[in-house]
Amino acid sequence: MGAVIFVCLLSYLLGSIPNGLVFGRLLWHVDLREYGSHNIGATNAWRTLGKGPGFLIFLLDFLKGALSVYAAEVFVGTPLIMVLAGILAIVGHSCSLFLHFKGGKGVATGLGVIAMLMPVPSLIVFLVWLVIVMITKYVSLGSCIAAALVPVLAYVWGYPLPYTVFGILAAAFIIIRHKANIIRLMNGTENKIHAGHRH
Repeated sequence: MGAVIFVCLLSYLLGSIPNGLVFGRLLWHVDLREYGSHNIGATNAWRTLGKGPGFLIFLLDFLKGALSVYAAEVFVGTPLIMVLAGILAIVGHSCSLFLHFKGGKGVATGLGVIAMLMPVPSLIVFLVWLVIVMITKYVSLGSCIAAALVPVLAYVWGYPLPYTVFGILAAAFIIIRHKANIIRLMNGTENKIHAGHRH
């Protein structure tokens, strides 16, 4: 029981680390909350600071999810706790302890989680996201469609039931976090992805 509590706390704390805010200030002297979408995630870092910083923030947020699941595998080793660790990492990213329970939308952290839980589906999800973003330039559209694919692929690949349940919960959470983006997509006012424009 102690190991489970440790893993849960660690996962939430890892998820809560606001990489975009910390490294934006530390390396580029920019508070991402003051630019673009005011979000601390990789997309706003890409838009505000450029491709390199955007990729760095994406990678760091990805690692938060991956390391949380890895810790659960090492210290506990059951699919249920690995899934719980992943969920808590995503919640931590979106409701950070260090940002008054605010944060990003959980896409990069969520990808890190499914990369550890379901490597092949995670690759497919990433490629689908990439193709949609490259064609449409809408990160939010790619993120919502990719998130919705996760439970479908988990079921098709025959992963344990907790993984499919995780996919459903994570997809719902990420899509809900994109509610404003979905409204803008429907209205034709959503911002397209362009690197390195502070506004």
